Amino acid sequence: MEFSRYIVILIAKVILVSLTLPFFLLLIFAVFRFGYFIGFKQGQINTENYFLSLAGESEINWEEDKSSLENSIKEKIAATPTSGFSTKKPSNVVIANWGGPELWQEVNKKRQEFGVNSLDQRDELCTIASIRLNELLELGKLDGHQGFSNMQKRRSDLEWIFEKYSTLAEFLAFGGSTPGETVSLWENTLGHRKLLTGGEYVWGCIYAQNTFAVAITAF
Repeated sequence: MEFSRYIVILIAKVILVSLTLPFFLLLIFAVFRFGYFIGFKQGQINTENYFLSLAGESEINWEEDKSSLENSIKEKIAATPTSGFSTKKPSNVVIANWGGPELWQEVNKKRQEFGVNSLDQRDELCTIASIRLNELLELGKLDGHQGFSNMQKRRSDLEWIFEKYSTLAEFLAFGGSTPGETVSLWENTLGHRKLLTGGEYVWGCIYAQNTFAVAITAF
């Protein structure tokens, strides 16, 4: 009788264990899944925060690099010298209220006083005179006729003018406060006096501005 009771109890325990074991395993699995889910979400959040922080640092670095690059470019531009002639008005330039027409009259008047013919104006000579005057105004000083001596080579479109005449001559002046004073500068300068006394010159043109004067003559 005792043995049968023992067997029944043993069988009952086995049945109870067999029933509770799956529940226990299921509980363990549920806990594992819950922990895994919590860890995965936390890892995902940490990863997102990490990449967001990297993106924020990259954006800050990009803004700093962009600002540094812009400042560098500005400094280089400011430090780069400009080429060519200065467009600033020379400090020694006198603003004159007379120009080419007034000086043309004075030159022909002085030529008549010296007993030579007046010059007749030619438009193509005025083209050269105009170009040369602009060059001197940009340079801010006389160039010793350099721009005239090489004009035929550097301006092929004007070569026909040099070929048309037997002789072309240039007379420069600067600083005369009046047309008469400018004529006096030519009259009292060796070589330039030919503008006033040279009867061989038949045609010409004069341009003048701000006391710079250019006379082109030809025969």
